[in-house]
Amino acid sequence: MRYTQLGRTGLKVSRLVLGTMNFGPQTDEADSHTIMDAALDAGLNFFDTANVYGWGDNKGRTESIIGSWFAKGGERRDKVVLATKVYGNMAADGEAWPNHDKLSAVNIRRAVDASLKRLGTDYIDVYQFHHVDRNTPFEEIWQAIDVLIQQGKILYTGSSNFPGYKIAQANETAARRGGTIGLVSEQCLYNLAERRAEMEVVPAAREYGLGVIPWSPLHGGLLGGVIRKEVQGGRRASGRAADTLADPTSRAQIQAYEDLLDKHGVEPGETALAWLLTRPGVTGPIVGPRTAEQLASALRAVELELSEELLTALDEIFPGPGPSPEAFAW
Repeated sequence: MRYTQLGRTGLKVSRLVLGTMNFGPQTDEADSHTIMDAALDAGLNFFDTANVYGWGDNKGRTESIIGSWFAKGGERRDKVVLATKVYGNMAADGEAWPNHDKLSAVNIRRAVDASLKRLGTDYIDVYQFHHVDRNTPFEEIWQAIDVLIQQGKILYTGSSNFPGYKIAQANETAARRGGTIGLVSEQCLYNLAERRAEMEVVPAAREYGLGVIPWSPLHGGLLGGVIRKEVQGGRRASGRAADTLADPTSRAQIQAYEDLLDKHGVEPGETALAWLLTRPGVTGPIVGPRTAEQLASALRAVELELSEELLTALDEIFPGPGPSPEAFAW
């Protein structure tokens, strides 16, 4: 495994991030533990989750699965850089009691204690704001975070799904307060087929020293060889991937992608991950394996070297927006 610093911090993390969203809903506890063991054995030390994972009546289940894995000992907790998220409504029926969601100081205090209990740990390495809360000022958010840091409950903070201007606003507010490190990472939707983050999110993250952590690196399976799998009688596309393939132009784009990689003798999913690892500012993409075999495929991406010829061809199939601000200014 290869490692890098998380943004401007001294925290060393693996170039792949283990996403745990499938733990519980799609992968049972025993298999989830097997995947986490395999990840740690491979040197992958950065685990990402969220308080709402498990979904529906089982919100919090994913954190509990991680907690039961930590409880097995073997220095599991000490070896893991643990990231979780706050914002979501934790009510099973979807009707949140006032102040039981989003980023008010009272909910942050309540949510972190609940996450710590489920995770079976006394601290969280990176506590992330899952979404923008338009109703809570950053002065209030940072005041709450400062207390948690002083209590030793969290070490760093990150954002998820923030636009560039909110990254700037958050860290400028932190700087004015003094003594607050501010955001150190940003999770955003970013992959070969979805490059809008390059317009402002990635530039803002780089300017403020945030590590970029792309989620959905295979764009819902579209970049994982989806057409080949259909032809071979494997798992058919569903959800966003199926909707995209229903459009003839988009299907032709994905077919060109798969044809290109066949020519170069590389796997689609591994290439999509390896491409993200070449992007400026990217710490590492989140991989969410449902099985140990999918984890093994993701791990191979770290060692995959993409030629300049292949990188150029990928840009031709999936052109990015171009440099910022030139891409939108003129």
